[in-house]
Amino acid sequence: MDNLSGMLAFVRTVQAGSFVGAAQRLGISASAVGKSLARLEERLGVRLLNRSTRRISLTDEGTLFFERCQRIVGEVEDAEAELARISDKPRGKLRVSLPAIGYRMLLPILPEFAERYPDIELDLDFNDRLIDVIAEGVDAVIRSGELADSQLKSRTLGPFRFVLVSAPHYFARHGVPECPRDLERHACLRYKFPGTVQLQEWKLRLPADAPPLVLRSALTSNNLESLIFAATQGLGLAFVPDFVVRAALADGSLVSVLDDYQIDSGKFSVLWPGSRHLLPKLRVFVDFLSERLVLGAR
Repeated sequence: MDNLSGMLAFVRTVQAGSFVGAAQRLGISASAVGKSLARLEERLGVRLLNRSTRRISLTDEGTLFFERCQRIVGEVEDAEAELARISDKPRGKLRVSLPAIGYRMLLPILPEFAERYPDIELDLDFNDRLIDVIAEGVDAVIRSGELADSQLKSRTLGPFRFVLVSAPHYFARHGVPECPRDLERHACLRYKFPGTVQLQEWKLRLPADAPPLVLRSALTSNNLESLIFAATQGLGLAFVPDFVVRAALADGSLVSVLDDYQIDSGKFSVLWPGSRHLLPKLRVFVDFLSERLVLGAR
């Protein structure tokens, strides 16, 4: 068993790129990971990792050993998954990564999930960072947009559309845009994709021969919540998914404009590693989201 523990520590360290990352995934201390690896290297009589203060890297022997170890660890996990499937009662910790705004769609339905499955502990990470599901040991992620990772299985959860919104007092001061070209005279609150300088495009229906819109950015942010708050304060117009402002539109704190010109839509999907069996805790979570999650109007 000590050999298996060492191999698991080795595989997780390589996948995470650090002892600290491996420790977080294994639920032990970074020093315990280091000691386990040192014992493994001593038994094998070879150095598997080159260590420095900034990074670790595989030796030639480590590269060869990692390929075998990764398969062995995967087989052990598959065996554990098979045993878990014998139990009809979903249980255990479920790690799920979601967009930062994801709490608005997930939290309202969580009480029902908790009542149905009291033995499942949800560990939720609300973050717009595009994570590596397999390397970071996450059970599932919820993402919007097109899906490109062929190593992941997925299920579509629901569509949504975008709306242009601002506060009533903004429109009282600056007027209501009657067509997309009017937006060039308004203050625009733009979403900036995390880790980049790229701004989200406002896709609106324009005449076929019309030049693209030139928008004046009054504020940019990589956090959608801040843009919504800025819109309610009358700082400008925001281009946001409809489900995140449904309550604000209903109570009148935000007003949508140019609805007839909207052409942009999206969808959310839940994804999980395709190389692993669908554990009961994950299966019921995916089924529950597919059943209960309602985003935009349908």
